[in-house]
Amino acid sequence: MSDKSPVAKKIVDLAENSVKSIDKYESPAISLPIRTLSNVSFDEKEGLIKLGDKKQSRTFFNIGQAKKFMQTVLIASACKDLIGTGKTTSIRDLYYMTKHTIGDTKENTFDDQVESDPIIEDLEVALDSLREELHLFASNRGAMVGNITVVDSGDTIDLRKMGSGGWSIPSIMEKDVVQFKNCEAKFVLMVEKDAVWRRLNEDKFWRTHNCILIHGQGMAPRGVRRLLWRLNKELKLPVYVFVDNDPWGFYIYSVIKQGSINLAYESKRMAVPDAKFIGLSSYDQEKYNLPKNVTIKLSDVDKKRIKEIKAYPWFQKKTWQDELDYMVKKGVKLELEALSKRGISFVTNTYLPEKINKKEWLE
Repeated sequence: MSDKSPVAKKIVDLAENSVKSIDKYESPAISLPIRTLSNVSFDEKEGLIKLGDKKQSRTFFNIGQAKKFMQTVLIASACKDLIGTGKTTSIRDLYYMTKHTIGDTKENTFDDQVESDPIIEDLEVALDSLREELHLFASNRGAMVGNITVVDSGDTIDLRKMGSGGWSIPSIMEKDVVQFKNCEAKFVLMVEKDAVWRRLNEDKFWRTHNCILIHGQGMAPRGVRRLLWRLNKELKLPVYVFVDNDPWGFYIYSVIKQGSINLAYESKRMAVPDAKFIGLSSYDQEKYNLPKNVTIKLSDVDKKRIKEIKAYPWFQKKTWQDELDYMVKKGVKLELEALSKRGISFVTNTYLPEKINKKEWLE
């Protein structure tokens, strides 16, 4: 991406509009979509959580907004420089790049990274651009193996030959950085936990069942979600999500499927509406004869979270309401590792093959 990129042009336009306002003796302003629950809705037709049309104006000649206006322009300028040089940096490094004391005062541009991170998100929505398009990355989280080859920053990597650790998924998953080649896989299995992913990888589940195996170390980070979106949209691969049988696992699935409230403005470039929940289900304890001693009692926090999830528009299907109600009725939850009680490779040889072959999933 060069200095002539569409994102760089948007940053230049933002700056030029501010200069024009100053020339007219008017207060320069930046229009920002409001990123709160009140401006978020669920589009049932598209199956996505979307940001609404409500906006607010951040102006320079407003004592309550002047600092944030300055911070927004400062972050935008640094991102334009990154795009122009073709370099990328971490959001942590960007914080230090843009932090300094203003003139002879004791006032800093940023006092802490908790100030700069939201400004980056503001800039994303203002420019309708991904953070990754601003040449910013986060630490790698997640790994991938399977019947596919990727080209990562010019290096060709066969994910069939990645050993026990897999390919470390970068946070920037755009087409100019990562391309796909020689895909033979028939589907993608997204696993919540690294430990379970390692079991499946060691058993070569991806080879036996001709798939791609991914984990996100809990809540899938942006890079993993963008990767899932690309595999689904560009290669037309079904995505199956395998998470703990608890409200947190259910929410991880919903974020992959519909997007999140906090990042509603990115749902169209990250969410996979046809992703399928393949387990663990609240009904699996009886179905697969898992003993009672592998269950964990629901806490008050769990019960509160289940109640919240039941109220979300995207969980209103009867199958999901029944699933959540049954969890409350039983009063227990299950971790993926509970399947190991039936044998260390039970998940590989029996549970997942049965679920996939019989199409026993929730949507």
